[in-house]
This record gives sequence, structure tokens and C-alpha cells, in this order.
Amino acid sequence: MPGTRRFALVGPLLLLLGACTAGPAETPATPMSTTASTNPVERVYVSLGDSYATGYRPADAGAPAGASREGFAYLVAGQSDLRLINLACSGATSAQLRGEPGCAPGNRAPDAPDPAGRTQLDAAVQALREHQGRVGLVTVVIGGNDLAPCARESDALTCASRAVADVRANLAATLPVLRAAAGEAPIVGLTYPDVFLGAWVSPAFPDGRDLARLSVTLFRDFFNTALKAEYEKVGADFVDVTATTGGYGPLTETTQDPTYGPIPTPVAKVCALTYFCRHTDVHPTPDGHRAIASAVLTATGR
Repeated sequence: MPGTRRFALVGPLLLLLGACTAGPAETPATPMSTTASTNPVERVYVSLGDSYATGYRPADAGAPAGASREGFAYLVAGQSDLRLINLACSGATSAQLRGEPGCAPGNRAPDAPDPAGRTQLDAAVQALREHQGRVGLVTVVIGGNDLAPCARESDALTCASRAVADVRANLAATLPVLRAAAGEAPIVGLTYPDVFLGAWVSPAFPDGRDLARLSVTLFRDFFNTALKAEYEKVGADFVDVTATTGGYGPLTETTQDPTYGPIPTPVAKVCALTYFCRHTDVHPTPDGHRAIASAVLTATGR
């Protein structure tokens, strides 16, 4: 594909990538007895990131727009018997995660603690230290919002290269701090489904099939490779959500879709797991969040 055509396709691609239960009642102690508590130790799960972590749901999903308990973090917490401390903020970039204090109420996850002027990273470090020895899991999903401004650049590919470098630099500064506070607790980093495979069937993209083909390379060889390298440096697991949602499958393999007819199987999967094909919205459907939660649970052996 000529270079100028690749830049024209990268632009639109980047624009949108944009309680514990009570234990048994204690038996009254007899004089001089030393009955020990039988209550289980509460373990917590700290979630950081963007709208994927807050469980954001678009208005076209049949409910008011905003964060929801359908998000993968809530599913993972419920299935792991962990108390969720969700510090994520919809719209956050990798720089904002460690450098921008606060999160507007409308962008917070359900039941999120008030950030009280702290960054996500500072709030996470405080939570991890307060629950030292009782942290069951930490997840981070960040980076998609870093790439969006490149759509306004004439040289979108060069801009994207700089943006990925910025994401790596911010993760390189964030993850060691998170690891030091988390100790031996498992940290899991995530990426995203390749929502732009949905351009294959979307009338919003005149060159949708070319865009879908290009997106495979961008996710597999460009963005996800960079993220994986940074998480591995601190001994964190990396969940390639693009792969687990079928994003690397051959576009020559087709599936009969009830809405679009015979289309590539990876396209059919992203249509079922995100709102992109129907509403040109990058967020996961409930099925999408369940798929992401399953990948996290598998990675952590739960």
C-alpha cells in the first residue's frame, strides 16, 4: 500500500481509539479463655486505567451513558472473591494516570473512592500500602487515549510512533512504583480488542476493508508489542485482549453473521464483543467485558 494511503487510514484509526461478608458469630468467651477470631482475611483488588476499567457504556447501548458494574473489573472481583477498589477514570491517558490529580465524578467507576486530589497512581499506592499483605490483584488498562490526537496530524504514523513512545515512558515511570507498593501481588496489564476490524462492515469508512487489514498490523506489531515489553519488565502478566478476542485470526476465514452475512470471523467477533460495528463506539458490550474478565482470570489462575 503506498505510504500516503497508509497515513490516510491511520488517521481515522487513531481518532476513535480514543464487601466482605460477616464471619460466624463468636462464642462468648469463658473467663480466662483466649478464643481466636475465625473471620476470613479480606483481600482486595485494585483497578487502574480508563473507560474500559470503569465499565463505560454508551447511550446507544440501551441505558444511560456512563460507567457501569458490567465492566470486566467488577466481574473479576466477583468471581475471585475480592473487594474491588476501582480507581480508574474514563478518558485517562498514560500521562494522566500518574500526573493528573483527581477524576470528575462523571468519569469515575461505580462506588469509586473520592480521589481527593490524588493521581490514580498515588491513590493506588496508598490503597496498596493500607492493604499490605491482603492484595489479591492489580490490573492496569491504559494507552488507547494517548493515540487519539494523532488523527489531527498530517503525518499520523510519525505521531503514533511518538505517542507509543510516550506510553512506554509513562508505563516505565508508573509500573515500578506500582510494583514496589504491591509487593508480590499479581499485576496484570491489558490491551484492547481490535475494534477497527469493525470498519469492514461499517458504512462510516469508505476504505473500511483496507482500514481493518491495517489495524491488525498496528495492534499486533506496533501497540501491543510496546505495552507487553513494559509490563514484563516489572514481572507483570500481560493479557493480549486483541488475541483473546480473535483479532489476529485470518481475514480469509469467514463466518455467517446474522446482520452482515458472510464476513471474516475476526470481524464477526469484534461486532459481537464491542459496539463498533453498530454504533462506531470502541467500548465493549457485556459479552466483551465477560471475555476480557475471562482472560484476566485465566492469566491469574483463577
